[in-house]
Amino acid sequence: MAKTTFWDIIETTIEKVGTPLSAKEIWEKAVELKLLGDFETTGKTPWATIGAYCYTDINRGGDNSMIIQTSDRPALFYLRKLGQPTDKQVEKDRKEKIVKTEKKKKTLAERDLHELLTAFAFSDTHFSAHLKTVYHEKSTPTTKGLDKWMHPDLVGVYFPFGRYEKATIDIQKELSVSSVKLFSFELKLNIGFANFKESYFQAVSNSSWANEGYLVTLDLDEDPTLMDDLRRLNNAFGIGLIKLDLESLYESSIIFPARYKSELDWDTANRLAKQNKDFNDFLNSVSEDCSVKKVKSIYDKVYSIEELNEQINDKLKK
Repeated sequence: MAKTTFWDIIETTIEKVGTPLSAKEIWEKAVELKLLGDFETTGKTPWATIGAYCYTDINRGGDNSMIIQTSDRPALFYLRKLGQPTDKQVEKDRKEKIVKTEKKKKTLAERDLHELLTAFAFSDTHFSAHLKTVYHEKSTPTTKGLDKWMHPDLVGVYFPFGRYEKATIDIQKELSVSSVKLFSFELKLNIGFANFKESYFQAVSNSSWANEGYLVTLDLDEDPTLMDDLRRLNNAFGIGLIKLDLESLYESSIIFPARYKSELDWDTANRLAKQNKDFNDFLNSVSEDCSVKKVKSIYDKVYSIEELNEQINDKLKK
């Protein structure tokens, strides 16, 4: 007996659900409805393969394709043999997705992600960074809307201490070169078509003072059209994208790396330091640690995986 294939999953799932689905929703519904059978894959993003299968079928099959695309943003797929979906089907599906999204939003808050990102950035070799939360509410009040997108959620620093030889650090000092790197992070629970542009440009706005700026999310709509848009934004503005993995934190991934900036916006850094005590303390800590060539200052605590799992599980139960 032949093993279950991607095509089997696509066809069976759409037929069972009866409404247009995105590539990721096809996979999630197949898992939820136990339609995978003996299917096996070593890929971490099987929905990306599902999307590729659907697009290939549409592009090669033309009017004889098995799959039809009913929407561009997000890309939704349906079976040609089922005919065009009715407005009633589409509306029912849209309402169900809104309810599902709202329920997910209530389980975790953005601030719940701070400990996850702190642990990931500390352990990941690209960063090896110490992070600090910037509490927006501590900022000095200004004219409404004037500094709407100036505050990052977390800031970070990489120190070469313990990684570079003393001679290397000393010669850098003589040459007025530094391996210290500053990071800015903007966190969102989810990134999708509804919020990706605003979220991205928020990260652009509040990271001009840092060497690297990142938009970080827990739930990413990996629709190919959306990913292309995010890739274009990354190419144009240099803000990176990180997807946190709630199930396996150390498998969180840098989807798009940030573009490194050597010329920093010190006017914005100074303005933010004047308005926000957390950011001011962060700059003081970086300066003091650089002067003694040792990390002595207090940054956000780096929790163990066991501690993080316990915290998240407790929050998800509420």
